[in-house]
Amino acid sequence: MADPARAAKLADRIKVVVAQALERRIKDPRLGFVTLTDARVTNDLQHATLYYTVFGDEAQQADTKAALESARGVLRAEVGKNITVRLTPTLEFVPDEIPVNASHLEELIRAAKARDAELEALKKGATYAGDADPYRKDEDFDEEDDDAEDEDTPAAGSDAK
Repeated sequence: MADPARAAKLADRIKVVVAQALERRIKDPRLGFVTLTDARVTNDLQHATLYYTVFGDEAQQADTKAALESARGVLRAEVGKNITVRLTPTLEFVPDEIPVNASHLEELIRAAKARDAELEALKKGATYAGDADPYRKDEDFDEEDDDAEDEDTPAAGSDAK
């Protein structure tokens, strides 16, 4: 088993080599505007997974996936020439779902902002159901205590015997 740091470095190197090979060596017309977003290598350095995104519609994405699958052998040979490991790892291409998830999150944030704006508009025209400040203050307690003390003490000049 190789350490994870070595596997990460190898994954980065494989990503660069495959990106350069896609740009220079692969001349498949089905290959669209593809970007390699990430690469991961297993700890035994035997399998590499490359994540990619394609700019375009569903048909272009399907064509690019087919082009990458057909060029897998050429790309693996290119990786074998440019890295220094005993066994060349197998390559697997996986479409990256991060852009789809990001657009979904942006849509949710947009909806939340719209609801916040609606709530703000409702808040501007709203009034309190009771007093504006329903909580008692210290002054209220002092006034009530003074009134209670006046009632308990006998008035001057009265016969309270």
